[in-house]
Amino acid sequence: MRNIIELKNVTKIFGKNVDKALELLGKGVEKQEIMETTGSAVGAYNVSLDIPEGKTFVIMGLSGSGKSTIIRCINLLNKPTSGEVIIDGENIVDYNKTQLQEFRRKKIAMVFQHFGLLSHRNILSNVEYGLEIRKIDKTERRKIAMEALETVGLKGWEKYFPRQLSGGMKQRVGLARALANDPKILLMDEPFSALDPLIRRNMQAELLDLQDKMEKTIVFITHDMNEAFMVGDMIAMMKDGEVVQVGTPDDFIKNPKDEYVRTFIEDIDKTRILKVKNIMYQPAELFQGSDLAGDAASRMLAADLSYAFVLDGQKHLVGSISMPVLETAPKDTPLEQLIEKDVPAINQNVVLKEILPMLDENSDAIAIINKSNVFKGAVDHSCLVSGLI
Repeated sequence: MRNIIELKNVTKIFGKNVDKALELLGKGVEKQEIMETTGSAVGAYNVSLDIPEGKTFVIMGLSGSGKSTIIRCINLLNKPTSGEVIIDGENIVDYNKTQLQEFRRKKIAMVFQHFGLLSHRNILSNVEYGLEIRKIDKTERRKIAMEALETVGLKGWEKYFPRQLSGGMKQRVGLARALANDPKILLMDEPFSALDPLIRRNMQAELLDLQDKMEKTIVFITHDMNEAFMVGDMIAMMKDGEVVQVGTPDDFIKNPKDEYVRTFIEDIDKTRILKVKNIMYQPAELFQGSDLAGDAASRMLAADLSYAFVLDGQKHLVGSISMPVLETAPKDTPLEQLIEKDVPAINQNVVLKEILPMLDENSDAIAIINKSNVFKGAVDHSCLVSGLI
């Protein structure tokens, strides 16, 4: 898995006496003292992050922790005082005006906390706006915008205006506008924090559902640890402009780095927040229907397996095969003739609480898939127990 975004020692200082503030930072002077001495504010200091392609990477922390400063460094709304922002192998801090404009139009999009919709435009026109700026043909941009609205569940609302929509619907419009440009990277700066709790939970679930299909690189900002655990594949926690800990939700639960992190996670109900993809494992052996029974039996015996999953060429789950079946079949029998197709499977974004009854009913591992039935991993009793300890 490659890192599409790499932040290397990124520091951002706001104010006029930047050089003096940098010098004091290097000497270990506290940020409050730097503010009092120089009048400059340290937004972020020496932040290094590796953000993998196709994953949701959450940056979380309390107000003033530096999380919004960092997300704005990723699209250079904040130009770092020092450090590198490497995206797709290029340090965008070195971009000229034309390169930066092209980068923002085609590779990256942002969804804001307060929607950022244009009140004088209807919903369709709002979603088309970025495409219009790029001078996309009217017929083509309308088609793209309509598809984006359908993706976020707003088909039929295209002629309405922002004032006629609820907060959750407005945020869907903002998301549709971002998706219409088909960006590689989607930045979301506390996108749901202005919404009522019920609408917020619904939007979190919808984002997971969309990401299941899109697999875009999402950088998501929040101050809520529950939300971070719900939507994030990886989490970076910040405090006072610096990164405290980076890891998966499971890493935070099992190995909180210090007392500060521990206080954030102490009241979390793991079964309601952790998703099965957070604890799933990759089976030692996977097979295709064209594999032969004799070869499959040998590989399963070597891996000490009694049960294995069978996939097609596109990694879609086809079924399963068991050792007792293989042992009684001729060695040259293709697995496609022996497959058990009634296989328990569950979506990767289901929380652990929902999988408990399935595990009670099945002694074998349960397949984890996405919305397209692509196999992602497996979960069994042992990894569930490990994930909850």
